[in-house]
Amino acid sequence: MNFSKFHKIVQEILRTELPSSQTIIKEGLVTAKDIRIGRTAFMKKMGVASELEYKKRCMQENTIMFHAHIGMNSWNSTAAALALLDQTAEENGFVVDRAGICLDRRMGLPKAHRKNIPAETGPMLDSVKDWKQVGQTVPIQPHMGDFMIGFPASTDNTIQALKAGVTTIGNLSQFFAHEVPQWKDKAVTAAETVKAIAIMGALRNKGAIVHSYLEDGFGALFYDCATVAGWAYLEKYIVEDLLGARLAHCIGGLTTDPVKRAGWVFALHKIHAPEGVGSMFYGDTLSFSPDFTLNQGVVAEYLLWDIMAQLECPTGHAVLPLPVTEALRIPSAEEIAEAQKFGRQIEKAARKLFRHFDFSEAHRFSDTILSAGKSVCDNALDGLKEAGVDITDPVQMLFVLKNLGPAVFEEMFGAGKAREEFVRGRLPINPTDVFEMSNKYFNEYRQLFVTSKMRTLLGGRRLLIASTDVHEHAVTVISHLLSESGAEMIYMGAEVNPDEVASEADDQNAEAILISTHNGMALEYAKQLRAALEKQKIKLPVLIGGILNQKIESQPLPVDVTGNLKELGFYPCARLEGRFKNMLESNIKTTGTKGDE
Repeated sequence: MNFSKFHKIVQEILRTELPSSQTIIKEGLVTAKDIRIGRTAFMKKMGVASELEYKKRCMQENTIMFHAHIGMNSWNSTAAALALLDQTAEENGFVVDRAGICLDRRMGLPKAHRKNIPAETGPMLDSVKDWKQVGQTVPIQPHMGDFMIGFPASTDNTIQALKAGVTTIGNLSQFFAHEVPQWKDKAVTAAETVKAIAIMGALRNKGAIVHSYLEDGFGALFYDCATVAGWAYLEKYIVEDLLGARLAHCIGGLTTDPVKRAGWVFALHKIHAPEGVGSMFYGDTLSFSPDFTLNQGVVAEYLLWDIMAQLECPTGHAVLPLPVTEALRIPSAEEIAEAQKFGRQIEKAARKLFRHFDFSEAHRFSDTILSAGKSVCDNALDGLKEAGVDITDPVQMLFVLKNLGPAVFEEMFGAGKAREEFVRGRLPINPTDVFEMSNKYFNEYRQLFVTSKMRTLLGGRRLLIASTDVHEHAVTVISHLLSESGAEMIYMGAEVNPDEVASEADDQNAEAILISTHNGMALEYAKQLRAALEKQKIKLPVLIGGILNQKIESQPLPVDVTGNLKELGFYPCARLEGRFKNMLESNIKTTGTKGDE
């Protein structure tokens, strides 16, 4: 992409009237004066005033922090899981330092907008009483990493979390790649995000930390580790230089290579030097399979490296022993507790093996991506400024970057060698593991799509594909595969609402709809999509794949809804070569886009 085209894109984005950053920041600073950070049961037990203070103590004492991730449906089931976790720790003589409370995505919306939105995995905290329980149920420090900072309800949620004693709050990276259901106003979201960060900045000296999980935002969608490093520098510039808050980065869920995992610890340490700390280091979810025994080996491998990396370079990142069921469903409280026990055994092994390990390759990886990443950040700031962006205005910066998207950003500012035949016009300096895995799946399944039968079936057919949430790599791979068969793909990407799918299918004369879903919302989303299609009198085959479960208020965990989806007339699809092909053969032989088939 040449600069002239990029300039036009930026100028089009800037046509939206944005609120004044100065006004927003001032409001945040005034709000912060009335906030008294709560004292959690964990803080009382450990004699600290914030998680930051505790992290620094652990770094000095060579103590490994452990994180647990809780994804129950309601607050009551979440509290029960925390109680079981605390009991397990006490009985086995260890400490669970922190727990991530995975909130329902509706929490990112202002209260007035939450009605009639599909329920997803995670509790809703609707009252002051609900929030107070977060920090007082058990002596485990709560971490609020999802659907807090970065969403329309950023300010209110941040205030409540701080009052409850939560001092590490995120997830900034979600601002760029996530949307909350039925919300369209990105300018308001940018302003609320800035206000929340300004509040955190005002309380920085009291231990407030803005958390950002790189692989839960554009970092998951970039192809080059160097771009991810550059993005980390850029987020740090916005949060720390422009808004005065403290930023802590997380990574790991989409990184399988142990050398890279250790290398990222070293890289983030240097990015945030001299006083930076990490929030947590996510477990490797990419390598999980339906075989729980094999998954146990995956956990052992990555956790061994993560712990040794902390011994080599203490950054305060809490390590995460994932339950082996993570890839297939939301883990139960018992499975989370068992994973924590397993993690302590791996720590013993790591301490024995640590002195025998050579981290030279991991340090080389770190140095490579840091050097290239700094150039990415510097080039981005220079390019944005030249295109007319006020790079000292945090609202404008967030708004423009979100609207640019990961592909345009990486094509314009990536550090890899520029050549048109390369992906995004650049050869990655060090490809991300998820990009390499996507290529692997594309090559593995390509043979199914280039047969004469599939070309006859799909050639010239118009297929719409979209994801209900931020998990976009699967739909990207499938879209490319279908294109190989000659299909004309209508690619809507991630975070697409049901009404948007129906409208686009109508406007583009789609002949079938393919939906990828995740996180306990399959049935509610399907019902809304069915209603939207019926409203526009559209009759199309709809294939839905991914994690086909639904949050049910009376159940602690989401339940499988494959049968319910079939009753709606949808085609549940677990594997490409099975239900997918059958749906195509039985439903796209004749065209029927609107009215009776």
